[in-house]
Amino acid sequence: MLELRRGTRGDLDRLRQIQARTLAEPWPELLASAVGGYPPVFVAVDHQPVGYAIVIHGPETVAYLSELAVAPDRQGEGYGSKLLEYVCEELAADGYDRLRLSVLASDERARQFYSDCGFEQVERLPDEFERGDGILLAKELTADSD
Repeated sequence: MLELRRGTRGDLDRLRQIQARTLAEPWPELLASAVGGYPPVFVAVDHQPVGYAIVIHGPETVAYLSELAVAPDRQGEGYGSKLLEYVCEELAADGYDRLRLSVLASDERARQFYSDCGFEQVERLPDEFERGDGILLAKELTADSD
């Protein structure tokens, strides 16, 4: 059964495994800090953590999704969508009105995923990643975000 919650120190080892196997440019120090409380990490659990999201609270009412990762063997099962929906609901409830993120411009799968989740392209970010340009995406949040 799927559980969506804030991450804890007890999740760190499993989340590190997911991060290392999923992200092209992981940031282990950020993940370690997040399970300590800031920035917040949200976790999707199905008997064990299967995915996570790290959110950095920005200026005003804008938040930034720094990392969203789902274990490779669990991708395509809806965990990423549910986790993102949960993050958007939590942020909206906390008074945030926009969530932003950046993806590798050449990563069509990620771009399609975020588009399907209601994100729109804001701008191209030259040399954002070691592997190339990025695309800044954003989604307006409401108390009933999808």
